Amino acid sequence: MTQKDMHKEIGTVRRVAAPGPEFDLSDVYLRVGKRAFDIIVSLQFLIFFAPVMLVVAVLAGLDGGSPLFGHERIGQNGRRFRCLKFRTMRVDAAPILADLLERDPEAAAEWARDHKLTNDPRITAIGGVLRRTSLDELPQLLNVLRGDMSLVGPRPVTEEELLRYEHHITKYLSLRPGLTGLWQVHGRGRVGYKERVEMDAQYFWTANFWGDLKLLLLTSAVVFQRRGQ
Repeated sequence: MTQKDMHKEIGTVRRVAAPGPEFDLSDVYLRVGKRAFDIIVSLQFLIFFAPVMLVVAVLAGLDGGSPLFGHERIGQNGRRFRCLKFRTMRVDAAPILADLLERDPEAAAEWARDHKLTNDPRITAIGGVLRRTSLDELPQLLNVLRGDMSLVGPRPVTEEELLRYEHHITKYLSLRPGLTGLWQVHGRGRVGYKERVEMDAQYFWTANFWGDLKLLLLTSAVVFQRRGQ
């Protein structure tokens, strides 16, 4: 799919998503309940994790850079937003990546295939800990509270990554991206990008309150398991 086709798809989704006179009661959770659930739970999480976030912010900024990092992502109906994270990479991450991809064909192939690196030289020492424990994603609770994201949903992606969704783009754009989801629980670090897209498409067809609650509980279990390793 070309970038032009993708922009056309985004426009179509926005028109389809416009409120209409009919209201399907079977979609009450997705239309109303899910957002209410996001606000209530994200507020509680922010209060609970506030001391942890303060400590992490101090540690992440020890190298002189900003503790927070915001990268543009494509959200529901094609709306762009800044997805927040604690910074886990060096301040000179961009030139480090460019140099690595130029001189290491294997790393370049891995980046082209998965858009990530197994041994990433850009990650700081504290950043590695934050990633393994998922503490780097705590600021996304603010994205959830603002309505950019949901607690559970497809992984937030860049415009470049969205092109990989091909015929699943409409499904992705109809939902708010999630702080966690099927990929984070069942596939993180074990599946390629194609399988990740299929998992996001599967969530589109199966999203419901009990499923979201189960994924949140499973996410907690996965995070604690990684902390113990």
